[in-house]
Amino acid sequence: MFKQVSQSAALLTAALCLGFASTTPHALAQDAVSAPEAGTPMPADKYLWLEDTNSPRAMDWVKVENARSLKILQADPRYAGFYADALKIAVAPDRLPEPDQRGSEIYNLWRDADHTNGIYRKTSLADYLTANPTWKTVIDYDALGKQDNVKWVSHGLTCLYPGDHLCLVTLSAGGEDADTQREFDLKTGQFVTGGFTLPHSKQSVAWLDKDTLIVARDWGTGTMTASGYPFVVKLWKRGTPLESAQEVFRGKPTDLGAVGYTLHDSKQHTLTLFSRSVTIFESETWVLTPDGTRQLSIPSKANIAGLLDGRLLLSIDQDWTPSGQLLTYKQGSLLDLKLADVLKDPTHLKPSIVFEPSADEFLQGATTTKSRLLVTTLKHVQGRATIYTPTLTGWSNKELPVPANVSVSVVSTSDASDNFFLGITSFLTPSSLFLGDASTGALTLEKTEPSRFDASKDIAEQYEAISKDGTHVPYFIVHRKDIKLDGTNATLLNAYGGFQVSETPYYSANIGKLWLEHGGVYVLANIRGGGEFGPAWHEAGLKTHRQRIYDDFAAVAQDLIARRVTSPKHLGIMGGSNGGLLMGVEMTQHPDLWNAIVIQVPLLDMLRFEQIDAGASWTGEYGTVANPDEREFLASISPYNQLKPGVKYPEPFIFTTTKDDRVGPQHARKFAAKMEEFNEPFLYDEIIEGGHAAGANLTEQAQTWALTYTYLAAKLMSE
Repeated sequence: MFKQVSQSAALLTAALCLGFASTTPHALAQDAVSAPEAGTPMPADKYLWLEDTNSPRAMDWVKVENARSLKILQADPRYAGFYADALKIAVAPDRLPEPDQRGSEIYNLWRDADHTNGIYRKTSLADYLTANPTWKTVIDYDALGKQDNVKWVSHGLTCLYPGDHLCLVTLSAGGEDADTQREFDLKTGQFVTGGFTLPHSKQSVAWLDKDTLIVARDWGTGTMTASGYPFVVKLWKRGTPLESAQEVFRGKPTDLGAVGYTLHDSKQHTLTLFSRSVTIFESETWVLTPDGTRQLSIPSKANIAGLLDGRLLLSIDQDWTPSGQLLTYKQGSLLDLKLADVLKDPTHLKPSIVFEPSADEFLQGATTTKSRLLVTTLKHVQGRATIYTPTLTGWSNKELPVPANVSVSVVSTSDASDNFFLGITSFLTPSSLFLGDASTGALTLEKTEPSRFDASKDIAEQYEAISKDGTHVPYFIVHRKDIKLDGTNATLLNAYGGFQVSETPYYSANIGKLWLEHGGVYVLANIRGGGEFGPAWHEAGLKTHRQRIYDDFAAVAQDLIARRVTSPKHLGIMGGSNGGLLMGVEMTQHPDLWNAIVIQVPLLDMLRFEQIDAGASWTGEYGTVANPDEREFLASISPYNQLKPGVKYPEPFIFTTTKDDRVGPQHARKFAAKMEEFNEPFLYDEIIEGGHAAGANLTEQAQTWALTYTYLAAKLMSE
């Protein structure tokens, strides 16, 4: 349920979701509680003390609310069974091991009952394709955490090209976004003695060459943005003190942040780029040329997608007419630029079209192999995948034979070969892994996740609701084939609605086992704010237009009720992060439309979100209180500020984590405290570890889902 966005925002780990300290806050004239009439002084926020994340007073409040809520939920006779099922799913030894191709070997991060924080392990491709691969442990995160007395959570590896054997291992304490990085040699299986080590910070690190890193991090006072991310990029040479690193690029303190990185292709082409993210969706990019660093004249809403065959790949989220040209390139297109032209003159660019969106098909992702390009798209929110081959005159393409009504993702590629792994998933069919050869287009089913629940009685369908302004909003519904349309079906409605994140069908063992098998109905809504229909679908709900997103969600609920699938008494909703904000808005705007609301790691105080953790990152999505019109709108939808005494709200289940240094637990705490003030019932769970996720390890995650479905069953499945 916790989502994540990509490209420059991902490079900065500034995304809102779903496993990601403090910021330099934007100044507010006054603290706010509600939207007053013009000229009325803003009352003080009496729960500011809960924003002091680890203060004894705040943590005492958390302990009391945790104990009260856990006592209620764990006493429910359903909880023990739900927890046992969720834990069995989480630690199942026959789970699909996701491959990570590095050179000729396959790596995998694996967690189970004996390795709660995980092991990074490897095997050969041939062995991986067998039914029972023989794995060799490379990094044991549990043992490392015990040695360091830190609960290390893996945030991946960044490896040197070519060869992929020297890597920076990214370690997060308890799942927070800030990390520690240490150099590791995959060939020897050891941390490099005297190698690169980067202490705790929110940071971005890339290899320039085997003896040089491109580093953006907290270099000291005045080097972090208001969002809490670095904006100064330096080159750090092996064997020298970190303090001696030389600055090569600088953004601005008002930016989201800045990064540097290097692209390679199999024909020995290399390009080093620096990017300053002005907002989460807008950036400026510089390239390192023989004449020094020069700005690349691409749209501010554009993403570098890779380098292949001497061509720089670029996706654009806005229409673009390059300087000196008459042709306008369509928003949502994937383009290429000849690298030689980019290095010679990055101002006057001559792009060519690789993919252009149609009325019903939209770009989702682009990934390179040794000699080919893999493009994933959505057509009517159904997954597609196509191989593109560079030719002398442009590109040829071949669509891969994927099943209908599924989601498609490129799981892993390698610069050393044209092998790739494609993931296929749907609501009722266990996820499958296909091995592909991009040079031939061959696609072979290799592994399938065992069934975790009985789906034989279920069916998945797609419908449309009509929103308040007449927009048709698709949604998926999963239910028993013999469903009775009498309004009594326990129904769980989920959506995200932001940051151009697309919601597509996926196989969830927890939803299947803990909800569908018990007769529940599951609904996934493709509301505006997402990317299912390209950038325009997202932009329709930006800033002061955001009410459209909330109207879309309510329209799906009303359509379910009109179809007599369910009724308010049996309708529950769930969302995390930006989806948690969605839940809070729907609770305060339509308190009579639902009987259960799960609010996960949420934003809820939209008049102070810019002052809390990485909140200043998201003004491109939500707007800012510094703009009077945007402040007025934010006040009108802010769940914390719109809670009113004397209103009968559904009793929500609010979940957060203390170590969430992205959204922060402050929103959830203050919202719950105000409900308590108004004598409104609520359930609350704040775990310490986990970052911006359901828990730091499999046990914590299993408990989170068991508590969640216990709450939902109690609220929606009772007569």
